[in-house]
Amino acid sequence: MNKVILIGRLTKDPELRFTPSGIAVSTVVLAIDRKISSKDQEKSTDFIQVIIWGKQAEATANYISKGCKFGVCGRIQTRNYNDKDGNKKYVTEVVAEEVSFIEWGNKNDRRSPEMGNSNFDTNVNYGNLPNDDMTLIDDEDVPF
Repeated sequence: MNKVILIGRLTKDPELRFTPSGIAVSTVVLAIDRKISSKDQEKSTDFIQVIIWGKQAEATANYISKGCKFGVCGRIQTRNYNDKDGNKKYVTEVVAEEVSFIEWGNKNDRRSPEMGNSNFDTNVNYGNLPNDDMTLIDDEDVPF
């Protein structure tokens, strides 16, 4: 099984590119703090490269910026290549299957999903739903 779930902060704005066939791909680097087990231990951070494909890549590039808290679920992938000097280089990265915008926006307008964001359309058309059979309930009344 190859499954990883990460939550961290973006170290820079996402890079959005397109393949020759027009598929969007975005690359981000997540800074993830390690848990400190004792007072004497220094804080350390891991920097994990994440590759995001398709519509998720476009949304990430449009709504997420440096410093935003970001979640990703995906798989670890390794690959290798030869650099310009002929040296073999190895890369380990996460290929995203799902992404979660825990915060979005720029530094001056950072918001979490619970707070809402004026950049999103809140006037959603649900079609011709019958409203006479619908009863609004309070979240507190839900048993789970």
